[in-house]
Amino acid sequence: MTENETAKIIVDCAFKIHTSLGPGLLESVYVAALAYELRERGLKVVTEQPIPAVYETVKLELGFRADLIIENKVIIEVKSIEALAPIHGKVLLTYLRLANKKLGLLINFNVELIKYGIKRVVNNL
Repeated sequence: MTENETAKIIVDCAFKIHTSLGPGLLESVYVAALAYELRERGLKVVTEQPIPAVYETVKLELGFRADLIIENKVIIEVKSIEALAPIHGKVLLTYLRLANKKLGLLINFNVELIKYGIKRVVNNL
């Protein structure tokens, strides 16, 4: 399954969750619901995966924790905030580079319609 095929399933799941739960909940609720829904669809899901950062020759064990990594291909960063800022996309791009992944989805569930809360971020895809 390609990154884009995986992303389509992720977006479908995000839509289902947003339709059911609506906006305004904690990010952790959406992460748990998304992990559940993606596993129900047969996808491999890892939550809160620590990703090291390397600075020059020093390996920093905890660069960040990925909210979700799907099929070892797509990183999902979940938000529940008033609005996404440009820096959120830049941060996800840094995560993609550190984790050597090509596609990330930034999903803000605190929107009226989920289509306004999804941003695709690519790293040499």
